[in-house]
Amino acid sequence: MSKNIVYQGEVGAFSHLACLEHFPDHTPMPCRSFAQAFAHVRNGEAELAMIPVENTVAGRVSDIYHLLPEGGLSVIGERYLPVHHQLLAVKGATVEGITSARSHPMALGQVRKRLEALNITPVTDVDTAGAAKAVATLGDPSVAAIASTLAAETYGLDVLLENIEDSPNNTTRFLVLSTQAAMPALDAEPVVSSYVFKVRSVPSALYKALGGFATNGLNLTKLESYMVGGSFNAAQFYIDVEGHPESDAMVHAMEELAFFTESVTHLGTYAAHPSRGLGKV
Repeated sequence: MSKNIVYQGEVGAFSHLACLEHFPDHTPMPCRSFAQAFAHVRNGEAELAMIPVENTVAGRVSDIYHLLPEGGLSVIGERYLPVHHQLLAVKGATVEGITSARSHPMALGQVRKRLEALNITPVTDVDTAGAAKAVATLGDPSVAAIASTLAAETYGLDVLLENIEDSPNNTTRFLVLSTQAAMPALDAEPVVSSYVFKVRSVPSALYKALGGFATNGLNLTKLESYMVGGSFNAAQFYIDVEGHPESDAMVHAMEELAFFTESVTHLGTYAAHPSRGLGKV
């Protein structure tokens, strides 16, 4: 298996930065889509995938929750990347002359207030680095990109304004995916377990399904719902739980969850990021 790590986006994307920072011994490999990134890992062209799932300002990356239960990969880790957005333009451009800025919708959501203050119109693009590449190709000094310093270096753009994100704590959480699960030992470091489940169609099913986590003292750090099967009547849920599947508390909680659900998929158990500040569960 190749020692590649895949990410969605062009060279210079923030996912590219996350790969360089957290897996410097792997070769980053860009992909057109999240689905393509999953496929490259499944077929052995890459060992790992670095996939963003949520941002502290812009919220969740919705496409991922549909792919995770169907993608055939296991979550083996989580990584956090502080995200600093730069206003990039062709050489000779000025801030005063910029009328529009291109970037990925998630990035635009993270600089919304700053763009409004500058009277710059946001324009959606496929990804941050792709926007930088497009601005470089276009050569229009009135059009900017919101992207990384790596993108500026890659595509020969000037940084007109640094760190224009609305929040100083702007951070993106990534999941590291592999074909091979990597279950930590029960007595190892604190862990997080991720699951997808579909509740049974009975009154209070979600409330009852999640009750086992509360009664067993387990902390749910994430609960997301999304529609499945093209129907408004079928919802699937994604959860992150601070706990190990083999602990007594988790065993009891999962028994209760299983009773009120049609299906439960374990996506992976992995070491908790240090920023969570957890003790063993």
